[in-house]
Amino acid sequence: MTKKILILPGDGIGPEIVAQAEKVLAFLIEERGVKLELEHGLLGGCAVDAAGVPLPEETLAKAKESDAILLGSVGGPKWETIERSLRPERGLLAIRAGLGLFANLRPAVLFPELASASTLRADVVSGLDIMIVRELTGGIYFGEPRGIRELDDGQRQGFNTLVYSESEIERIARVAFESAEKRQGRLCSVDKANVLEATELWREVVTELSKEYPKVELQHMYVDNAAMQLVRDPKQFDVIVTSNLFGDILSDLASMLTGSIGMLPSASLASDGSGMYEPIHGSAPDIANQNVANPLATILSLSMLFRYSLENAEIAVQIEQAVSQVLSDGLRTKDIDAEGMTSVGTDEMGDAVVKALSSIN
Repeated sequence: MTKKILILPGDGIGPEIVAQAEKVLAFLIEERGVKLELEHGLLGGCAVDAAGVPLPEETLAKAKESDAILLGSVGGPKWETIERSLRPERGLLAIRAGLGLFANLRPAVLFPELASASTLRADVVSGLDIMIVRELTGGIYFGEPRGIRELDDGQRQGFNTLVYSESEIERIARVAFESAEKRQGRLCSVDKANVLEATELWREVVTELSKEYPKVELQHMYVDNAAMQLVRDPKQFDVIVTSNLFGDILSDLASMLTGSIGMLPSASLASDGSGMYEPIHGSAPDIANQNVANPLATILSLSMLFRYSLENAEIAVQIEQAVSQVLSDGLRTKDIDAEGMTSVGTDEMGDAVVKALSSIN
């Protein structure tokens, strides 16, 4: 059965890194006979320029008809001063909400070859394998009311609303508990229950739900302590579940444990298993069109796409093995380069992954 994949290159380095993932897809279609139908669409700043909105109706319609979506990145200084509702990031939030992509899986895995690339000591990060489960369609990013208003004394005031319902908390916690069951059986729920009522409820719901998962060891941790512990002793964590805002911050922090944010993929899943896959890094407009961006996070996002939405673990593993092979061969983009390694550009790294993949049976 042919599966539909919608490709959204986006802005900045997005088109460059997505092009490398497309090389992998082309190889799988042409050489391995994988039945895929690829479509392209606009999301983000490029959509604002072409259609006047960050998420055109045509893109959302294509997304709803697809089995999975591969996204590059959105945003950049060019669009930072336009009307807030038209900014690229609003398109990203809108497609997440429109597709019901409530569960964001962000693995932080250190490839052994990159232990020296981390800013922490190798003995602290070697063997690191954390899954961060971030709630993606609720919390302060979506809460209402929100805005910027003028007070009686003439000052401007910005305001946002942090809100979570029991059902929102329960469904993301189930994803995390089920993930922990398949891994080491440890789950850390991160909140700020001592000062935020919304996360006080979060803790209560997660605690109650834990009764259904007796094989999973549940721990609670305040977000400030979690950030410290990720740097002090990151291997104490197995699965972390947390809110939209906290997950956004902690997963970026975790990326530096692995050597570079250019190495971390993500999956944003709906309840039916469909999803959108993207590297967790931004659009990096300062290095766009220079053939220096690291495409490996995007290629690894493609691996997650095969594992979760297309349910093809075999190809997912092969893609991961190909990435590991190019790193073992000493190939490095600028962000992970080191003495004695072979520096390559974005295009060369993509070609190397395809070559490595072709040698894997």
